[in-house]
Amino acid sequence: MSGRTLLFVARVAGWLIVPLYVAGVCTTFLLERGAGLPNEQPVDDAAQFIGFGAFAVVGALLVAKRPTNLIGWIMAALAFMMATFRAGGAYAAYVVATRGQPDALAVFGVWIGQWVWGLILALTVIYLPLLFPDGRLPSRRWLPVAVLGGIGTLVLVVLSALKDTLGLDAGGAEGVHFRIDNPIGIEGLGLVDDLPIFGVLNGLLLVGVVGAGVSVVVRFRRSRGVERQQMKWFVYAASLILLAPVVNFLPEVVNGVWFALVLIATSTAIGIAVLRYRLYEIDLVINRTLVYGSLTAMLAAVYVSGVATTQTIFQALTGKEEQPQLAIVTSTLVIAALFNPLRRRIQSFIDRRFYRRKYDARKTLETFSAKLRDETDLDALRDDLVGVVRETMQPAHVSLWLRPDPVPMSSGGEEPREPRQ
Repeated sequence: MSGRTLLFVARVAGWLIVPLYVAGVCTTFLLERGAGLPNEQPVDDAAQFIGFGAFAVVGALLVAKRPTNLIGWIMAALAFMMATFRAGGAYAAYVVATRGQPDALAVFGVWIGQWVWGLILALTVIYLPLLFPDGRLPSRRWLPVAVLGGIGTLVLVVLSALKDTLGLDAGGAEGVHFRIDNPIGIEGLGLVDDLPIFGVLNGLLLVGVVGAGVSVVVRFRRSRGVERQQMKWFVYAASLILLAPVVNFLPEVVNGVWFALVLIATSTAIGIAVLRYRLYEIDLVINRTLVYGSLTAMLAAVYVSGVATTQTIFQALTGKEEQPQLAIVTSTLVIAALFNPLRRRIQSFIDRRFYRRKYDARKTLETFSAKLRDETDLDALRDDLVGVVRETMQPAHVSLWLRPDPVPMSSGGEEPREPRQ
């Protein structure tokens, strides 16, 4: 495909991705409402639609702006498959709920739902991190990881598509449930989990997932300059996944918000990294996250412990179990008083621990500013200034040009002297 043709196709695809995704989401919502299905997981549904909506928007931008980069096409494909899968299942549920029997299009929608999740997961956890940020493998050595993960995914998808029966369970216990024969299914091929080859396929998928994670670490360690900043954005967003063990024990609302936040943060970080828009602000973002994340955790601990301690003392003195308002007011005032001092201390600690070069440069400039007020020797001041520049900026060469004092001219004007170095 020529460059001009590829650019035209990319622009058309970029314009269509978001409208198609929105159409799929709206179709899903209207069909589920028309079928009268009770929505037992509204938070999860909203999280999926919003999160993959961010993938659709960023994918459209990348496809239009960077058509040769596979990252944009992968994100666009993920959003399109999600919208298609949900719309197909909703149509099948609507037809069964209103007519009693699925038609050919409903069967096709259920059939898509049997295998599309395998592609979505493989693209998300294997190929997106493996190809980031330029849409290419880190080197040819990583080709087996991509091939083995692809083989495992492809075989699982084919087996799922060829099951002898198709099933749809929508709307929970009071929703739509039915099983039909797969027109292209193989007789006796039931659940893929029961097949002897299932363990081997899972092993191939595990190789792909672990290899993709290792490739991110290797690429990050070897990256320099612009690529290092791109990897910082990706790792920063992906680090939210580490909260999964904690989020699983929290209420469903928090779990759904966290899932949407992971998708939105990941897609936004990928867009910034690939488009290189405000790329070098990642250091500031990480710094502020460390500072205010630590500050929030500490203040929350102070607040909870302050309220608990005050309540315990009040209960011991009065014998009442009711929590006094004084405990809440006191803890709030303590937090307000501790906010700025604690923030400064945390900022100083993080700068010393994680941003040592920046911290040393700042301390050097502060020392030089203090010395500048008392220095009167021009030569000593010149040496100090050159030393500060070398220490903080580390240039390959430093030159300092001083403007000389003007020499009076016979006509009353001033004749400049030659500058000296």
